[in-house]
Amino acid sequence: MSNTSYYAKTAYGATEVPQQERSAERSWIMRLAKVRLPWGSPDEIAPASFLEKFSPKKLRLHEKSKKEREEQIAAGTYTSSSFEHVDFHVRDDHECFRYALFSGASHFWIYLYSIGKFLFWFSLFILLSISTLILINAEESWQETALNITKYSSITLGIPLGSWAIGKLVIDKFPNLWIKPSRGPIWELNRRTGLVTVFDYKNNGEYKKNGTIGELTAPFYEFDAYIATSPDSQGMPLNVLYLAHRYRNIMINFGALLCPGPDFQPPCALWDFIQNYMDVSRPLPDLPQYEEYRHLDPTTAEYDRLTGRNPRYWIDMDDATFKQIVSEMHQRVEEIDTFERPNLMAGYVTYVD
Repeated sequence: MSNTSYYAKTAYGATEVPQQERSAERSWIMRLAKVRLPWGSPDEIAPASFLEKFSPKKLRLHEKSKKEREEQIAAGTYTSSSFEHVDFHVRDDHECFRYALFSGASHFWIYLYSIGKFLFWFSLFILLSISTLILINAEESWQETALNITKYSSITLGIPLGSWAIGKLVIDKFPNLWIKPSRGPIWELNRRTGLVTVFDYKNNGEYKKNGTIGELTAPFYEFDAYIATSPDSQGMPLNVLYLAHRYRNIMINFGALLCPGPDFQPPCALWDFIQNYMDVSRPLPDLPQYEEYRHLDPTTAEYDRLTGRNPRYWIDMDDATFKQIVSEMHQRVEEIDTFERPNLMAGYVTYVD
């Protein structure tokens, strides 16, 4: 493995996987998932939503804000923002991908706003449709019918409209009220160490009372990826990627990172992204969010030097080109060949399922 002085001895390299014990019986995961994804031969691909979240325009705004902050610090005029020193337990760079959610209180206001907005427009559409039919076929006067409809509509629309308005007011005007970090992260994929960590907030099924957070950690190559399928409220299939340890009860549900949907291709693309991100024999995935960190990862820096990659490839990209690349990524995800690949991990471990 290259750059051993930077990467830990436990770092993952696709060509340096050790022989492992026979996999354990895992009925607990098989109750959730029936499809295990093959290891190896990942495409240079990621869910298209990963691209869309970090457009060149957003990168330029971030660069401008960072530059202004540095200038203000140098001039002694900088004033930190309310949330600058708050730890939200999130990190996504050349060393690790650590994931966390907002607190329950934060989600309350987000749900109040989003659900209220959806229900208002949905209810308005239904009411307009029904009201039109009532007015056409009404036996009483038009004015009386319209008055009755208005009274009913004020109640039906008023509640979701009020939820929408209150949620938007709090989110837009009172960030200190709703922007609150959770207790800690949920999981971490560490490229530099090659370890996967699930943060444990329970002890024997009970929430820990002393505030400590346990850590369940194992090498990346000891995990397998699964696609679990479950029906939504309408009976439509929802597919989500899981990462499950081969020998212990350690599991990551990536449903919060990548929204479950009817297609299996996005979870497969996420599995390719994870393999590429963790593999220190390969450069970091060439995605907008990692451009500012590429020179800090030795394998990536050497790759960029040899290939002559433009260090401002993403940040200087015009909107039309970026839109075309996003469209191409959607197409590549749609055509992914995951289930046609051999499982290369089978050369290092014997599976019992």
